[in-house]
Formats: sequence, structure tokens, C-alpha cells
Amino acid sequence: MVKESSHKFCIAPMMQYTDMHDRYLLRLISKKVFLYTEMIATGSLIYGKCFDQLDFNKEEHPVGVQLGGSDIKDLIECSKKCEDYGYNEINLNCGCPSDRVQKGRFGACLMLEPDHVANCLSEMQNAVEIPVSIKCRLGIDHHESYEFLFNFVSKVKESGINIFIIHARNGILKGLSPRQNRNIPPLKYDYVYKLKEDFPELEIVINGGIKNLDESENHLKKVDGVMIGRCAYDNPFMLKDVEKRFFNEDPNVESKKEILNKYLDYVEDKVQEGHNLPKMLKHLFGLSRGDKNAKIFRLKIIEAMKNNEIRDFRNDLEELLVY
Repeated sequence: MVKESSHKFCIAPMMQYTDMHDRYLLRLISKKVFLYTEMIATGSLIYGKCFDQLDFNKEEHPVGVQLGGSDIKDLIECSKKCEDYGYNEINLNCGCPSDRVQKGRFGACLMLEPDHVANCLSEMQNAVEIPVSIKCRLGIDHHESYEFLFNFVSKVKESGINIFIIHARNGILKGLSPRQNRNIPPLKYDYVYKLKEDFPELEIVINGGIKNLDESENHLKKVDGVMIGRCAYDNPFMLKDVEKRFFNEDPNVESKKEILNKYLDYVEDKVQEGHNLPKMLKHLFGLSRGDKNAKIFRLKIIEAMKNNEIRDFRNDLEELLVY
């Protein structure tokens, strides 16, 4: 039986995309989507002292932080730090297939160590009051049977966590890049549906290759939640209909122009705090998706980035949006 879930509609953690500025933009469009940070390696927090990676805006709630790591002591310390920062959830990355992540013994390669993953998650959950979750693949390399996924979840759920976010593809650790791993391994949504049938007590969120709200609605007939990634980044205004379609609430926004002006007000404030203007402006590229002046809008954004200036471009940008 599908549950009423706080994770009914989620935005995936995406490296170099879902930073605090992108999350602020998405939150302007939808109040209901559950947001996640980019993956943050425990080592960068503990040894690099890169605590600025944990910064977020209070408007982002609900927002979860995704950690990458496998050392239990480090994960406990970082989990406590994340809770102190005010995050709503901590997610453990067991799905990233990149070489760099494998060398650090975290990401998708951890699916070969279900006992250790269960221990990590148990200790993390015992250390904090907020929920702890996992994001993983169906399997890795030649471990591609449903039985492998079933056994992994059976062991990991002994940790006491109940939120499982499943990317419905295998991870290929050798021979494919992270980008190729998002497209080449075949999608097996039926594995995730079956997982929900076999573990009805768990909150199962499906991820991978979901392109629009219609597809999301179909998945929600079989699982508790959906997680979308690049399609929301490339076309953020698609989220304006999330409230009405999935939560039976009025839309949060009326127009792209409204979003643009609110976001640029935020950007100007953040520039005064020392934040990088081009890094904030790049998140606007997709706002004009589908508009007749979309290409000109993007070129104007690039011009503003090159000039490191936004005030002189605001009126032009607003006029280029259809509504």
C-alpha cells in the first residue's frame, strides 16, 4: 500500500547543480518539493573544514543533506553537525558510481557491503533525532538481479531506517562515466515497484529517467515518492504545477517574471555578502525553457555573467520571458 509521504515529490542531489542558490530558486517555484544538497564528502567537512558546504537558506525547508562516506566515526560526527545546522534529513549516498568516489570507499560500491552500510546507518540514526535515509542503485556491475536488491534492502533496513530512494538502474563501476551511468544502464522500474510490494512498511522513492509530471503521477500509483533531477534543473518552472497535481493545493507562483524578480532580488543581496554572481546566474538558464525568446534570454544571462553585473540586465531579462 502506498503511503502519504513527505517525500512524494523530491529533487535529486546533483553535483555542481543543487547548491544553495539553485535550491532557493526551486523553492520559490514550489513550497512542497523536498530538496537535497549536492553530495558532501565527510572528509571535506572533517579534514578540510569546508563547513560552507553546509550553508543553506532558511527558506529551503524541507531540505536534506546528502553525505558521502563509509567511516562510521566520521559519519556520526558529520550527522551531528548537519543536525546542528538545521537540516531536516541526512541521506547516505550509496549510488554514485564515479572513480573518485570508489577510491574513497563510498557511493555505489558500498552496495557490496550491506552489513557495513546497515551499521553506518544505524549509528548515524542513533546519533541524531532527524530521519536518516539511503539513496542507492538497483545493484552494481554484474549484480543485477532483483534478488541482489532484495537482499541488500533486507539487510539495510535492520538499521532502523525506512526511507529508501532507489535509482532504477544498475551502476557500472568500470567502463562507464557517471554521465553514462545516468543513461546507458537500462531502467528497471518494475524492480522498484516490486520492492514496495515486498516491503510495504518502507517508504520507497523512485528515481531515474523521470522526465515530467505525467510520468511522476504514474509512478506514484506504485511507490510512495518520486525523485527527479536534470529535467527539473533544465526546466525549473515545471515545478509550478506540483502543488496542484500532487498536494491538492493552489500553485505557489503565477509567472516566470515573478520568479525572475524574486530570485534576482536574492542574488543582489547575496552578492553583497560575497557570493559569486555567475555561479548564481547559471541556474536561470532553464527558466526560459519553451519560450520563443529562450535563446536570447540565455545569451543575455551569459552577457551578465561575463560583465559580473546584473542590475543593468534585469529589465531586458524580464521582457524576454513570455509571462
